[in-house]
Amino acid sequence: MKIARYNKGFILALTAFAGLMLTSCKDEPDKYKVAGGTPTINYIRCLSSEIVGNNDAADTHYTNGELVTSASPQSLLCLVGENLRSVYEMYFNDQKAILNSSYITDNTLIVSVPRTIPQEVSDKIYMITQNKDTITYDFSVIIPAPTISTMSNEYAAAGSTAKLYGSYFIDDPNVPLTLTFPNGAVAEDVKINDSYSEVSFTVPECEVSGPITVSNIYGTVNTTFYYKDTRGMLFDFDTPNSETGVVLGNHGWHARDILSDETSLSGKFVQLGDAGTTLDEKGGWNDSKFSFEYWPGNWANPENYQGDGVRLTSLADFSKWENMAYKFEMYIPSSNPWKAGAMQIIVGGVDKVSYGESGVKDIDGNTLGGSNNTYFNNDELPRALYRPWTTTGSYDTGDQWVTVTIPIKTSFTYGFSGAAATGSLNASDFTSLIIFVCAGGVEGTECNPIIKIDNIRAVPYN
Repeated sequence: MKIARYNKGFILALTAFAGLMLTSCKDEPDKYKVAGGTPTINYIRCLSSEIVGNNDAADTHYTNGELVTSASPQSLLCLVGENLRSVYEMYFNDQKAILNSSYITDNTLIVSVPRTIPQEVSDKIYMITQNKDTITYDFSVIIPAPTISTMSNEYAAAGSTAKLYGSYFIDDPNVPLTLTFPNGAVAEDVKINDSYSEVSFTVPECEVSGPITVSNIYGTVNTTFYYKDTRGMLFDFDTPNSETGVVLGNHGWHARDILSDETSLSGKFVQLGDAGTTLDEKGGWNDSKFSFEYWPGNWANPENYQGDGVRLTSLADFSKWENMAYKFEMYIPSSNPWKAGAMQIIVGGVDKVSYGESGVKDIDGNTLGGSNNTYFNNDELPRALYRPWTTTGSYDTGDQWVTVTIPIKTSFTYGFSGAAATGSLNASDFTSLIIFVCAGGVEGTECNPIIKIDNIRAVPYN
């Protein structure tokens, strides 16, 4: 039967595709020859997953291997038919596809739907032979609803310009792209870049925390992050915490500058470094200038974690820490860029560090690690190393505040030296926090960086 032959061809195509992905360096495209004649398509199978929604795993529709008559941009397809080596060029609507001869046989052709948005929609695939004959096949390219990955500054002030990054930010003359904030206010001056992956806008007045709703002709989605997120707020350096009644800040051996000035995002911020302090090319140890530390406890016996010595696990729920991220806003002036050292983001349970004497018991019967800086100075305790300057050798935020996101599961994998950490984390390890620009296994250029940080929070991620 003909259909059996095509199914066999499809299986062979999958096998060949897997092998070619591993051995593409051995491709011999000079052996491939475009055939004559006319190509035909009998059916198309999808080799990738089609995401129907981006907010819930239950919205994911897996189409891997299924017969399809439509697909989203960048979907991987296997066309099954006859004489497919005669295809010299291929278009989906008016967008040209990239053909790889390694993935073409007489009966199968593997191709990705072009990622660019069609300007004229015909709902057809166009196959062009070497003789310039054109054969069409009915097939629709489905443009998904917008997807949003990040925002330039999640605490951007009203009247300022901010950006959303993602894909499929399509504006239609009849159904324009709209950005609606949690209080219902709509952003103005919306501008989309040529690749539909970035949209800039003027932030409206909004003091309500929550997701931003993005809507266009292809659908409506909510951002997974919150604008002005107050969930899991650990340090905003301004507001008395509802749990403690105090404004949390430095709580350890050192007191980093907590300031407000003309650059303030919203009140006070903590500052690492200053114009008069040099960070050497190896990010040498200087905890008095480049370390913000918070250790729980107040030298009580037994320790009760009252007032400004609360455990951070009382302020944010870390029971599902693998699905969380640390976030904060950061400002690095262009006059004092960052060029050396890794920002080590370090956590540790009360058994490792506390603000008090080691060996003391707390109200839960735990034996405390006491005040020390040895618990993290090794390659056992996992921590994140944030070092954006390594891409170009220098990093600043262009005299703007930006949001930094550090996913815990994928980022907390390093030791102090920059090597892979040998230990592991659990939910009880998030009682303390240190942000320390030091070492990290990278070497840069001597610099005098100024790093301002605000709104340190631990929030759900993805």
